[in-house]
Amino acid sequence: MTPLLQNRLFYFLAAMLLLQACGQRMEDLDHLTVLRYNEDLNITSLDPIYARNQANIWGVAQLFNSLVELDDSLNVKPAVAKHWEISEDGLKYTFFLRDDVYFHDNECFPGGKGRLVVAEDFVFSLSRLTDPRLNSPGAWVMNQVARRKDGSLEVSAENDTTLVIRLRQTFPPLLGLLSMQYCAVVPHEAVTLYGAEFRRNPVGTGPFRFGYWKEGVKLVYLRNAKYFERENGQRLPYLDAVSISFIKDRQTAFLEFVKGNLDLLTRVDASYRNELITPSGELQDKYRDKVQMITMPFLNSEYLGFFLGAPESESETPLHDVRIRQAINYGFDREKMLTFLRNNIGTPAHAGFIPMGMPGFNNNSGGYYYNPDKALRLLEKAGYPNGEGLPVITLHTNQAYQDIAQYIQFELARIGIQIAIDVLPPATLREMMASGDALFFRGSWIADYPDAENYLALFHSENKTPAGPNYTHFELELFDSLYEQALFETNDSIRIELYHQMNDIIIENAPKVFLFYDQSMRFVQKNVKNMTNNPLNHLVLKRVWIDADLE
Repeated sequence: MTPLLQNRLFYFLAAMLLLQACGQRMEDLDHLTVLRYNEDLNITSLDPIYARNQANIWGVAQLFNSLVELDDSLNVKPAVAKHWEISEDGLKYTFFLRDDVYFHDNECFPGGKGRLVVAEDFVFSLSRLTDPRLNSPGAWVMNQVARRKDGSLEVSAENDTTLVIRLRQTFPPLLGLLSMQYCAVVPHEAVTLYGAEFRRNPVGTGPFRFGYWKEGVKLVYLRNAKYFERENGQRLPYLDAVSISFIKDRQTAFLEFVKGNLDLLTRVDASYRNELITPSGELQDKYRDKVQMITMPFLNSEYLGFFLGAPESESETPLHDVRIRQAINYGFDREKMLTFLRNNIGTPAHAGFIPMGMPGFNNNSGGYYYNPDKALRLLEKAGYPNGEGLPVITLHTNQAYQDIAQYIQFELARIGIQIAIDVLPPATLREMMASGDALFFRGSWIADYPDAENYLALFHSENKTPAGPNYTHFELELFDSLYEQALFETNDSIRIELYHQMNDIIIENAPKVFLFYDQSMRFVQKNVKNMTNNPLNHLVLKRVWIDADLE
């Protein structure tokens, strides 16, 4: 089948689905509103327990709800739970559920009509998340939940609208964790009926319901006419449908956006960056009448990491000398890097690992600024004046960050530090990082939930890879003590002060080279209204609408 015929077939099927969903006649088709965006990274599953990467998270988020959700300022807000109580000791969370939330209509239910969500559905869903047979990458979210003698989670339904979660120790970030898509509620009837195929037969409670999916080609969601949320008296969502394409080539997707065939562009690729954005990070003049640019800090810290596990000998691993690591941090200009390689998209990471926009970020931290003279002094103190005698250091990276690696290679060569670049496939790089085979590597960390603990956990000694996310194998007793103290601290101000102390320790010991704090950018057609974002780069479409007068 030719691409033209595929497109015609898709739009015919989509129109039939929309008409069926909305109960409209064929002549009313023009009044339906469809938001179109492209996902070049593909979607592998619409089962929330596999919502690990951004593509899957965005896909799942339109179909499902959790107990709570985050607003654009990362405040925890009610979702299926209308309110909650936390015991004085911080170990018991009681959630009181809405009584008007229904699962989508589906053949898994008697008569095909979706039923009311009850507290037992969350017991089932959160228990399913930790089922070892399903191997969910999100099972760790329940690590702080207490276990019964039989190993089951201490999650129970007191009645249809009251859910209780008990923790093994206090953990203030819990509500943020529960907002994640991993914790979305699913019906046991659908999981039983579809089994492993639930990944492509999702049944949730969200503002949109599943319509059509030809994997790698097109995915269509339809408006959920029974969705429980309202705004100004009107039931959400406003859109009739969402259409997701899977064009892998980002340049092609950009051209489709320019032609008006896509409503939303979510990634700025190097292939068209200068066409769309000025060197100072502004929208190019020629697009300002047609396109809106939405940008804000994104909770993603880009870095280079040093593996600090046991070396065969110090002479073979000079990176174990903190002075060498500090010299590398002082030895390149982050502002210049962002200006020339990223059109000023992002913020230089002078303040350590906790990114801008995250509670706990401290712009007053004594971080690293470009200072080649200080870098040279540190090299001399380490026994390598002007870099003499220092072995070549291999930096492992992937192709997407090769330009940054080459920039750092050039800058460090000016102070005598010789860098060799090893470009690897992303999967290979991740394997080497996890196994400790990459002594100097490029990495990034995107926040899972809005608490700086999510970043500082990467330096706790108990989290060393492969069991945890401590890729550097950094270990310091003082840091561990502060980290564990913060886990039990329920006073936000005191906990953030502990986070600042830990961040200062990380800056001083330099287990990583802090590159930049990322920035999300969205480009939408002028007729798309109420498109928002938050520092976790969530895609929330339930309040988006399309102005027909501007089409």
